[in-house]
Amino acid sequence: MEKHTTKTAAIASAGIRIASLIFLRWVALPPLIPIIYTLFAIYVPTFISSYLTEPKYTLVDQIDVVLKENVLNKDEVSGGSTDEAVAVEEVDVEETAAVVQKGAKPLSTLLKGTPSPNSLLLTIITFLINAACVAMVTDMVYTPLWFHPSHDLSFVRVGYVSDTEAKLLIREPDQSKMPITVQIHIKDAKPPFDNPLWQTVGGVSRTTNETDYTAVVSFPLSHSKQRVYEWTTSNNHSGEFTAAPKPGTMPELFDRKFTFVSTSCIVPRLPYNPLDHPLAFPGMKHLAKVLPNLGAQFMLFLGDFIYIDVPKRFGESVENYRQKYRQVYASPDWPAVGQNLSWIHVLDDHEISNDWDSNSTGIYQTAVDPWHHYQTQANPPEAKKAGSSGLLPRKGATYFSFAQGPASFFMLDTRTYRSKNAELFDSPNKTMLGETQLGDFLDWLHRPEPKGVKWKIVASSIPFTKNWRVNTRDTWGGFLSERRKILEAMWDAGNLGVGVVILSGDRHEFGATAFPPPKDSKWPESVTVHEFSASPLNQFYSPIGTYKQTDDEDVELKYINTGNSKFGVITIEKHAEGEQSSLNYTVYVNGVDKWNTLILSPTPVHPARAGGSLWDRLRGV
Repeated sequence: MEKHTTKTAAIASAGIRIASLIFLRWVALPPLIPIIYTLFAIYVPTFISSYLTEPKYTLVDQIDVVLKENVLNKDEVSGGSTDEAVAVEEVDVEETAAVVQKGAKPLSTLLKGTPSPNSLLLTIITFLINAACVAMVTDMVYTPLWFHPSHDLSFVRVGYVSDTEAKLLIREPDQSKMPITVQIHIKDAKPPFDNPLWQTVGGVSRTTNETDYTAVVSFPLSHSKQRVYEWTTSNNHSGEFTAAPKPGTMPELFDRKFTFVSTSCIVPRLPYNPLDHPLAFPGMKHLAKVLPNLGAQFMLFLGDFIYIDVPKRFGESVENYRQKYRQVYASPDWPAVGQNLSWIHVLDDHEISNDWDSNSTGIYQTAVDPWHHYQTQANPPEAKKAGSSGLLPRKGATYFSFAQGPASFFMLDTRTYRSKNAELFDSPNKTMLGETQLGDFLDWLHRPEPKGVKWKIVASSIPFTKNWRVNTRDTWGGFLSERRKILEAMWDAGNLGVGVVILSGDRHEFGATAFPPPKDSKWPESVTVHEFSASPLNQFYSPIGTYKQTDDEDVELKYINTGNSKFGVITIEKHAEGEQSSLNYTVYVNGVDKWNTLILSPTPVHPARAGGSLWDRLRGV
């Protein structure tokens, strides 16, 4: 019986340790939580039973064998009457039974997790190892929920900043702090051209639970030149931001380079470290070390800002979703990356539910409630309606567009309007964007840009390439007909002298892909579209590669799968003295520059039409 319980304890111990290692250090898979707890429930009684029933002593049966030789005619031999001795061998067998104490086996006890009957110290240590595994899993899963719900969180972050306005998102549940006023002034002002005085630019009269005590303050930036502004609020928050360069012009600051950052996917405390704060994001620490040297204009965050289902889904109420957002903003690592940098966001599945493809049904409305309060209302303007010459916004849209400096941006919503993933990959009716968003997006791609805008940047939460071979149906690789329409529109944009770059995330890996036009087509090779997919900022990664080129449509440039933290830095500047522009992309893995490449905007094949509408001429098109 004792052998059976010892073996069961050893198997349960191995399962606890392996599952805990995977959960804490690699990927926090929710199904592992009940497995670990079940194994521990099996382990404890079998461990105790094994310790109590396994004997401390063992019976040692010792046998001594003595071989004796007797000479029968030794008198004759000694008397000399014979020279030949007659010998007989006798065997004496002596058996001794003894009860002895079993010896301790430290290495075996500690590795197997089974008790040592004669060493209480080793027994306690090996049990505590498994108990510690379970305790650390419990700590990672439940400590944020129990001890850091962040109901009293007060914070201010920088939202969208253009050349003419800026947005601050404010959360303040303490109504005794109301009203809140916002003041700004130009940092390092140079009179008489800069006003160094603090100016009140807006405020919040009150906040309510309806918006989880959030509000946005939008205010104008009146200075005609690009400046760095400091801001402060009456509820004791402060920071700074940089005004954007006007569309079509290069920045006056940062050596006239236009730089921004892109990534996605964050889960706190992974890989797990018991010494970390429960809301720590190691990837944010990597980002914080790099940011001071970048002169970045903003962070383009490509979805999965929260994981409602990782490490465990605690419910489907609005409060469950709101709490996840509060915990990110309550992280001690957030101020270093968000206090002085504009963050703008697109939506992805884990803000709703894994691989979401059910449009705005089911849990969707509950899930996007906090997304609108914490992200959308501080985002860039809604995208423009197709056919409105880029003037009329699409009211209520969950996708956005804007232009700054040398680039125009379109931030896609790849979740709200998509068809079911299970439909055929090449179905002509299958849509990722929905009819309205697709029309607005294609209109943006075909729309001529103001002089000096050399790039169209597309923000997609999921990869555009079909080279990712795991769960391809959730990416653009599962929506091939619509993807083809978009690619052709992108190549058309290249013919107008504007390079198209897609930025994506979701895969927890890095992949750089080129989409050249078909050979002998109406498009030259110079209009090749490029995609840079970088994630996560802080999540697991696959140790086994999942990206593979299989044709000449999606051409691999670089692939990196390892690393819990990845983000891309995009820098655009004028190329020498010509009309072209250069875009440099650098990927950082765990805070280290791992790869970079430089691409040039294409030269126009078909010049933008002259004249145009009055509105086009006023916009500089």
